[in-house]
Amino acid sequence: MKITLLTVGRTDVDWVREGLDLYRSRLDHYAPFSIVEIPQLKGTSSLSRDQIREKEGEAILKRLGDSDHVILLDERGKEYRSVEFASALEAFLSRSSSALVFVVGGAYGFSKAVYDRADGKLSLSKMTFSHQMVRVVFAEQLYRAFTIIRGEPYHNE
Repeated sequence: MKITLLTVGRTDVDWVREGLDLYRSRLDHYAPFSIVEIPQLKGTSSLSRDQIREKEGEAILKRLGDSDHVILLDERGKEYRSVEFASALEAFLSRSSSALVFVVGGAYGFSKAVYDRADGKLSLSKMTFSHQMVRVVFAEQLYRAFTIIRGEPYHNE
């Protein structure tokens, strides 16, 4: 089962990149994990928020396979405790051979077409995080979920 974190824009904060590298190396012990960055749109000053969402949405959809199971990281998504997320991940992994793709959108969110394509939405918190920070927080939670599934001592409860 391949797991991908698909993001709009580059990871351009050093500590975020270092955190992603750390969790990417740890996640390799559990499942193939990759991060795919869609380049930030250029020349958007004349575009409305809706137009930016649409263009970013087209770029996101181009990178998704027909059989990919797509989860949007979205403030209106389902919230889980870490143990609950681990359980949901384990259930999905046991019943599906589809690639699992988690998507972080741009500053203005997702287009309707991306919402329509999604198989689910996940919220990391009721609080709002920068799109840079969401990347490393998600990678850590994915790693935590795998350690919970395997009964390893990373998670204390």
